[in-house]
Amino acid sequence: MQNELQKVFSRYQGRRDELIPILQDIQDALGYLPAEAMNAAADFLKLPASAVFGVASFYDQLHTAPQGRHSVSVCEGTSCHIRGSAQILRAIEKKFALKPGQTTPDHMFTLERVACFGLCAMSPVVMVDGRLYGNMSPAKVLKLIEKLE
Repeated sequence: MQNELQKVFSRYQGRRDELIPILQDIQDALGYLPAEAMNAAADFLKLPASAVFGVASFYDQLHTAPQGRHSVSVCEGTSCHIRGSAQILRAIEKKFALKPGQTTPDHMFTLERVACFGLCAMSPVVMVDGRLYGNMSPAKVLKLIEKLE
């Protein structure tokens, strides 16, 4: 891990305004932001560790735990909710025995909730590995996920 961190830090000057790009680069290199890496970033930027942890936990795109090879995000916006996103979420939770924010023990899938994708005309919407799928149902989502297993 130290080699990866040194490579990331070598691209920066150590200014406080570089915190988010540094965290993004660390995550790209390691797959997530382990505590040791966030402490190293705090030392490099001469920031309190609590400030780095605060930023890392604030932004949804930053992950402080290992993520699955595949990510599944379910929209919970009003339109998606009215059209069945809660049932979609429950079907995924039941299939994998996990809750949003968790990763399967084999690190294949991570389940997330999203406040809104802004695609209400296509609701309910699910994002799998960065690709958006509209007009989904529990059966459609499970079929889509089964192709990835």
